[in-house]
Amino acid sequence: MNILELDGLSVTYKIAAGDVPAVRGVSLTLAAGQALGVAGESGSGKSTLAMALLRLLPRDARVDGRILLGGEDVLAMKWGRLRAVRWAEASIVFQGAQHGLNPVRRIGEQIAEPLLVHNLAKPAQASARVAELLGQVGLPAWRARSYPHELSGGQRQRVMIAMALACEPQLIIADEPTTALDVMVQAQVLTLIKQLIAEHGISLLMISHDLSVLADMCDRLAVMYAGRLVEVGPSHEVFHDAKHPYSRALAAAFPTVGDPVSRLAPKGLGGDPPDPMDLPGGCSFHPRCPVAIDGCSTTEVSLWPAGEGHTAACVHVRVSVKEATQ
Repeated sequence: MNILELDGLSVTYKIAAGDVPAVRGVSLTLAAGQALGVAGESGSGKSTLAMALLRLLPRDARVDGRILLGGEDVLAMKWGRLRAVRWAEASIVFQGAQHGLNPVRRIGEQIAEPLLVHNLAKPAQASARVAELLGQVGLPAWRARSYPHELSGGQRQRVMIAMALACEPQLIIADEPTTALDVMVQAQVLTLIKQLIAEHGISLLMISHDLSVLADMCDRLAVMYAGRLVEVGPSHEVFHDAKHPYSRALAAAFPTVGDPVSRLAPKGLGGDPPDPMDLPGGCSFHPRCPVAIDGCSTTEVSLWPAGEGHTAACVHVRVSVKEATQ
């Protein structure tokens, strides 16, 4: 059973200079109890995709397609139904906990708020539930009396995770949850998320630019470039045997610990992602692609089978498949 289905999801921002296509025709599924990672550089459309799932985008964003959460279209929900879905059926861990928490309210009040809004606890019961949630994320119960500025970055991120778990949702969306943390705290928070997701049987949609983190955390990976999906498949395959040249570049961008070659000569990707208002013709990646051919600048390839449960939007994949079947 799929807990989440995206069907031709597109998001366009309307600004004075014209329309900005941030997400272009994304179709994805996430099965109940599984973890799906979405990777890509800054500007690839990852966070816009995450915000669209619970209709958290600004008013200048036009959203087309379908977002099915538990079989119900989020885009067709009336406000009252959408309010009931947020936190109770799907919750989100934002990128910067400092900006996601109210600086003038104690964290205990903020964790309790979704419980009270959804009538899942009376005020007298909420305190006990807050203490339980803080314990689950490795914080002492007395921290409920603290203000956000009295916590470290890692502790604030743990509070955001506790809030996301409060109403026992079916889906958690984590948008770059460890970007602002140092590597030691990042490892602790990622381990915590992985453990809690497994214990509670929750589905996870995790957004990150770090393909190695997603490969460790998720069952499947989806790689985005210029608002489109360029590769989708099992996480270990996409990370270790990527079929799209952009996915390979992302995987190669991280040095291997203990390997002096990768440390002294790290691989990267030249150039910058394209301007969404001035996308190149054909495959959007072709100006930066090391294996581009003439047809790449004129033909945009859709996702093509690249193995069992694995697809990639690259002309070389399509040619390889055709040659293998002849």
